[in-house]
Amino acid sequence: MDPIRERIEQALQDIQREEQIRILYACESGSRAWGFASEDSDYDVRFIYVHQRDWYLRINVASDSDVVDRPIVDELDLSGWDLPKTLKLLKKSNPPLLEWLNSPIVYLKDNEFTKRLKELMPEFYSPIACRYHYYHMAMGNFREFLRSEQVWLKKYLYVLRPLLAIRRTDGV
Repeated sequence: MDPIRERIEQALQDIQREEQIRILYACESGSRAWGFASEDSDYDVRFIYVHQRDWYLRINVASDSDVVDRPIVDELDLSGWDLPKTLKLLKKSNPPLLEWLNSPIVYLKDNEFTKRLKELMPEFYSPIACRYHYYHMAMGNFREFLRSEQVWLKKYLYVLRPLLAIRRTDGV
């Protein structure tokens, strides 16, 4: 097995143990998933998780975080969303979530969960919401990355990619 994949899978196991969660789906997001990673690209690992049932039945559950986020260490950027947060974002046709579910690089998945979540995608998909998201991403990336005298080629792709994504928002 690829050493980096082993490190990622071990990191996901460590998170499950430390946070007492079960990861239902984990994938690559960002430049590696988009096919234009550079030498300095990190691994943007994103995941969906659940706590044990009793965790959700607690009185103070609303005050707890719905995100697990680890600091970037040795090029691993690990972050995940709790299932209730994920479902709320799916209902809003959240483009990053839709991208996660269509990532070509999957590190871990519960097949039944993934199948059922993907079956829900067309029901909540909104081309208008996605176009709005990608337009604002392109404009923000333009302002942040393309306004200096010297620009890395990869930064152009950060603007071009969301503009091209707008053209693909006809279906999930």
